[in-house]
Amino acid sequence: MDTQKVITYKDENNIYWFQINRPNTRNAIDYDVMNTLQEVIETVKKDPSVRALIITGAGNKSFCSGGDLSVFHALYTKEEAYHMLSKMANILYSLMVLPLPTYAILNGTAIGGGCEIATACDYRWATNKDVKLGFVQGNLGITTGWGGASMLFEKMPIPIASRLLMSSKIFSAEEGEKLGFIQEVLNSNGDGIDIGEKITNDLITSPQVLRGYKEALVSKWNQTNLKERIQKEVENCSVLWEMDEHHEAVAQFLQSKKK
Repeated sequence: MDTQKVITYKDENNIYWFQINRPNTRNAIDYDVMNTLQEVIETVKKDPSVRALIITGAGNKSFCSGGDLSVFHALYTKEEAYHMLSKMANILYSLMVLPLPTYAILNGTAIGGGCEIATACDYRWATNKDVKLGFVQGNLGITTGWGGASMLFEKMPIPIASRLLMSSKIFSAEEGEKLGFIQEVLNSNGDGIDIGEKITNDLITSPQVLRGYKEALVSKWNQTNLKERIQKEVENCSVLWEMDEHHEAVAQFLQSKKK
């Protein structure tokens, strides 16, 4: 794997960083990025010194554009789609129930699967007001397929979650903050904010106490059959993936990128 697709490190405050480093693809997710995220989740879970995990993207234009369609367009049948979707859904479930605080730092646009990744995190901060976000999967003839809908319904009021999902619209950071999807828009231009320091100051020092609180939240989710509901979501998306509507929409999207 080209290790430069992802940059990972633990800073001096025991905050672990995961940065998708594929700005030429708007920080899209491929199998290499998936595998590295899975490895990082296991690493921080086992490291008792880690106080929080941050997920962000490289540059200032895109947090994550979701799955890399140039790679996943080759998946045609529902069985092929299911393999990819269930893999990432399992990873995001592990992220959601990770026993420490997690932050999605939206440094740019988050669409499709990018919003699903952000939803799996405990906190979503936009670096500036120009950030945009949207669950746009419906425009491609599919639903969320990485567990995003199931996770969103756990974290937000049903009418708001439904609007985000069923409209397939793109919202501004300020709209996202009003809706409650984003907890904070850091400033107007994104300059002068030390995000690691801000998170450090936002959290108590003890990793054990932080994990204790997060585990109390995870125990609540365990009572709602979340993992099983995510599995059903993956199955539903796999069926839609196989249909002509989806393949035609993706082909049109890829063609538009060539112009």
